[in-house]
Amino acid sequence: MPSRRKAASLSRKTAELGFAVPVVVAHRVARMALAGPAPSARDREEFMLMVMEKQLAFGQAWWAMATQSMLAGQVVLESMLRLPWSPWLPGSPSPGASAARLQEAALAVRHGGLEPVHRKAVANSKRLARTPLR
Repeated sequence: MPSRRKAASLSRKTAELGFAVPVVVAHRVARMALAGPAPSARDREEFMLMVMEKQLAFGQAWWAMATQSMLAGQVVLESMLRLPWSPWLPGSPSPGASAARLQEAALAVRHGGLEPVHRKAVANSKRLARTPLR
């Protein structure tokens, strides 16, 4: 069943994000505290990178969710248009199959929004774990 795999993938990515984010936040807050009022060039570069990658990841997440929402809207519209005629149309999906398609579309929206944020946070967690604070 594809929706079970997608749901499991979404759950796994959410859990990974839950572990990666505190590592990244702790490292960056400690770096800000150690930098004080006069951060070094390396610190300023990291802080600028932090802002830019957040903007990029959330922009990508927004775009992916908007795209998946449009596709989900098409699935909803098709289901709504076909359902009243389903007793007379050969090969029409049952109401249960239509509900499964809607669930699949909703999972795709969530997955699309989580993917860019997950990818960047996990990569940052791995990178910052190897980077000394000073």
